[in-house]
Amino acid sequence: MKVNSLKELYLEELKDTYDAEKQIVKALPKMVKAASTPELQKAFEAHLEQTKGHVQRLEQIFKGLGEEPKAKKCDGMRGILEEGEEVVSEGSEGPVRDAGLIAGAQRVEHYEMAVYGSLKTWAEQLNDDQAAQLLEETLNEEKKADQKLTQIAESSVNTNAAAAASARAGSRR
Repeated sequence: MKVNSLKELYLEELKDTYDAEKQIVKALPKMVKAASTPELQKAFEAHLEQTKGHVQRLEQIFKGLGEEPKAKKCDGMRGILEEGEEVVSEGSEGPVRDAGLIAGAQRVEHYEMAVYGSLKTWAEQLNDDQAAQLLEETLNEEKKADQKLTQIAESSVNTNAAAAASARAGSRR
């Protein structure tokens, strides 16, 4: 589709983001199961519930635009999630895999922060204050999720992953 206006670009990006969020809703339960750190499992579970809310907000924005909620295949998110699935399938259970899960989840968060920042700005330019507010709420939640993942990584997971790697290396000598 050829995009000729900011409103068309905005709508296309909303469709892409709607698909991305739906992909994340499907991926997060797998991440919960793959995580071995209880705090990480809880963070993924909490973000799953938040992400369901993100989908609902997007549906509300579509409704406000007089559009049916419609997804457009988001290849970017698909690729990020596929890389995350490799961490799960190729790594053994434990802190090293948890560190990989956090890195993958933070890639997702950073992608979403970029998208929601643009969408919010475009909604403001298009004088859609309600959508801008909803998009800002989601953007702030994505930032908090990223911060929570950093906190989990720095407080325990990365240290435990490094210790596990050192222990394996020591046992091979």
